[in-house]
Amino acid sequence: MTSRLFLKIYLTLLGSIALLAVTGIATVVWLVGFGNDRNLYTERAAVLAAALPEDADSVTLQSTLDRLGMATGAELTVRDADGLALASYQPSTPPAPGFDPITVALSEGRTLVVRLQPPFGPPRGNPLIFLLVVSSLTALLAWPVVHHLTKRLELLRRNVEAWGTGDLSARAPVQGGDEIAVVAKTFNYAAARVEALIASNHTLLANASHELRSPLARLRLVMDLYEHDPSVERREEIYRNLDELDTLVGEILLSSRLSHTDITEPSERIDLLALVAEEAARSGLEVSGTSMEVLGDRRLLHQLVRNLVQNAMRHGRLPVEISVSHVKGRAQLAVCDHGPGIPANDVSKVFEPFYRPGGYGEAAGGWGLGLTLVRQIAERHGGTVRVDTRPGKGALFVVSLPMAEKDVDKHDGA
Repeated sequence: MTSRLFLKIYLTLLGSIALLAVTGIATVVWLVGFGNDRNLYTERAAVLAAALPEDADSVTLQSTLDRLGMATGAELTVRDADGLALASYQPSTPPAPGFDPITVALSEGRTLVVRLQPPFGPPRGNPLIFLLVVSSLTALLAWPVVHHLTKRLELLRRNVEAWGTGDLSARAPVQGGDEIAVVAKTFNYAAARVEALIASNHTLLANASHELRSPLARLRLVMDLYEHDPSVERREEIYRNLDELDTLVGEILLSSRLSHTDITEPSERIDLLALVAEEAARSGLEVSGTSMEVLGDRRLLHQLVRNLVQNAMRHGRLPVEISVSHVKGRAQLAVCDHGPGIPANDVSKVFEPFYRPGGYGEAAGGWGLGLTLVRQIAERHGGTVRVDTRPGKGALFVVSLPMAEKDVDKHDGA
């Protein structure tokens, strides 16, 4: 494939140069072709004939031919009616062959025979040989250029092929700033993105498999006990484990969808304070702040608030303080608990899937995908989320979302 491409580019380049050279030579020949035009030569011969004196003797006639011949470089001969030469001038450099002499009639039956020098002098060589030399030099110079170009394409092809066979770490070298370099950069970006998504999926699958074991093991144990001794408590335990499995599977599916689907522009105007208050009321909590609108997906924003509230209730301690405020043109949601807080070393990991704080054993479980979904939903809406660590005083989660345009103007004006 590469050799064929190399030959195509190489032959196309040589053909283009050859066509340009032939066209240039043809144009020059066409432009200077007037030197061989018979009419122009006839006019010049007529001018020379008019310069000859009438009824001059042979001495005067010879003198005149000498002056005209030296001035024009032409070969001049005056003949009588019988064709005998009366006077003539032979230049030191004879006119180039191939140009027929021109005969001009004079008085008393005499004639002037003129052989003119071509305007650009005699040809200095065969133009085909010159064209062949130029083409050969061009071919020699074009070879390394085309070879370098196709070599970069070959490297790009090999890396794409290696990546396609499973080597997800394969990257194409980026050389220069031309179109090939742009293609290499685009491939590297896409390859890195796909590698990160696959690695994320592998991590998510491994962690999800690990997290699913606990409720499944408990469910199997309770079902075995329920078969021997049915009771309301054990039936409710079965339901709780099923709910936990259902929630975990739902979170995995939602996280996967948010990771793989393109971000779309939010289309619904939502009162953030009312949405947060509605979700907080389910846990018996109150919300403070001012009403403001954001653009987004109502279902996803409910999920974001629910995950933050449940995280504060499950891993923190009451009271849980929730507020909605306007900060620098953006809507800010803050959820603060009064639990043990998050160790400073774990702050950067808190939004990772199935994060487990230091000191939490297997029985305590991890934090699932709740905070991971919070980050994904916030970013999907053009927002950000951060956590302020306060060891021993609780954790503060802050979500910042862009406000609807008219609402921004209203709060800025206030």
